Amino acid sequence: MIWKKGVCLLPTRVPWHCTTRDMSFSEQILLIKTLFAAGGIVMPPLVLCILLLWYGLGYRFWVMKEPKSMGVRDMLKYYQEHDDKPAGNIVAQAIKQGLWLKKKGVRNLRRHLDAAFYGYEREIRKFSVLIRVVIVISPLLGLLGTVIGMIETFDSLATMTLFSQSGGIAGGISQALFTTQMGLTVAIPGLLAHSILNRKQQQIEQDLSQVKDLLCHQALVHHTREISHAEK
Repeated sequence: MIWKKGVCLLPTRVPWHCTTRDMSFSEQILLIKTLFAAGGIVMPPLVLCILLLWYGLGYRFWVMKEPKSMGVRDMLKYYQEHDDKPAGNIVAQAIKQGLWLKKKGVRNLRRHLDAAFYGYEREIRKFSVLIRVVIVISPLLGLLGTVIGMIETFDSLATMTLFSQSGGIAGGISQALFTTQMGLTVAIPGLLAHSILNRKQQQIEQDLSQVKDLLCHQALVHHTREISHAEK
């Protein structure tokens, strides 16, 4: 229930068959304005947090969405035999670039691989810090809205004002509960999605490290064989 100037703007229960599809555009705009009014001054920052959070999560999901169809060793062997095949994910792209550097015969292959793979590692970490900051800030913004709402409630109790310009006792309690709910609604799904993407990121980083080790080992074996043949 949302109160404004002593009037309940939204019912306590919405019929199950009533959805946003049943509303006109003007009614949806009115509903959004009502929600902003219910949350008070913390609603614009919370909405900004929602946009930043899901933009960052969507970007990270898009970057890491391609599944790995085989193990790193099998992928390395596959692209050594089929170097014309397109890379399907980040690990495959790194393998193809690593094989190109290995065939090029660069000195200190490990250093070149570290430099070449840095772009992939940076890409999968992109927006990770932003997402963590938003997840931490959102409940705090909800708590701030709760404090503001409770201050309004106690001010109304002190002046014995049941209904005031900002909603009085009912409006203060509604704002206190609504902002807490919004802050947790932003943070909890974001935390779950961020945890899943972090596990995916760690797996990709391990695969990239394994690719470096395998390529360097192959280059060392090849170099050792060349030296032994030259001595013979």
